[in-house]
Amino acid sequence: MGQFDGKTAIVTGGTTGIGLAVARRLADEGAHVFVTGRRKPELDAAVEAIGANATGVQGDVSDLADLDRLYDAVRGAGRRVDVLFANAGGGSFSTLEQVTEEHFDQTFGINVRGLLFTVKKALPLLNDGASVILPASTTATTGTEAFGVYAASKAAVRSFTRTWANELKGRGIRVNAVTPGPIDTPGITGLAPDDEQAAQLKGFLATQVPLGRMGRPEEIADAVVFLASDRASFITGANLDVDGGMNQI
Repeated sequence: MGQFDGKTAIVTGGTTGIGLAVARRLADEGAHVFVTGRRKPELDAAVEAIGANATGVQGDVSDLADLDRLYDAVRGAGRRVDVLFANAGGGSFSTLEQVTEEHFDQTFGINVRGLLFTVKKALPLLNDGASVILPASTTATTGTEAFGVYAASKAAVRSFTRTWANELKGRGIRVNAVTPGPIDTPGITGLAPDDEQAAQLKGFLATQVPLGRMGRPEEIADAVVFLASDRASFITGANLDVDGGMNQI
């Protein structure tokens, strides 16, 4: 018996890294997981890796028509939603001097606009007492150079967490954020132009973490599954830092 037997979960951006780790954990605990991703080959591979408890829906959260297709798929399967991990997001380096409209629109389009409408459009399908988990970031408070637009988008996510927890409390829907520190994912590797610089970036990030290493996607999955579970039944509006102490000490 898994703790999510008979329940339905949605993980956006669930084809790699943290999203995939969370989707696998939820499925292993008995949930049927709807997973989204923009690229079909990666989405198909993720669904195969997760197993029989997964349904893939191709789409981009910044495209509202794609979000509608996601929720139509959930309705078409005769399901309602118990857990929503609005994980899809991304970012890239750009200083204030370098930032362009395209860079801003792309980052905020996914991390803020896409996340907002992911949750808004889920409301009719969310069961009372459901759990919504949002992806924040340590960069929201660190002032990391050349990461200002991404950091601002994640500060918005933290703000949404508090507001939506207040707005949805009447339905018993809990809204919380999880804040990873540096996690060894393809997304981190993609911030660097080549493998050598990616290794250098990861080495530098590890030095910033008191525990002396980068985190693993599975460690974030543990935190998300906890927030989604009944063990976190008295937690809402909160931010759970899973950062190896990076922003704590």
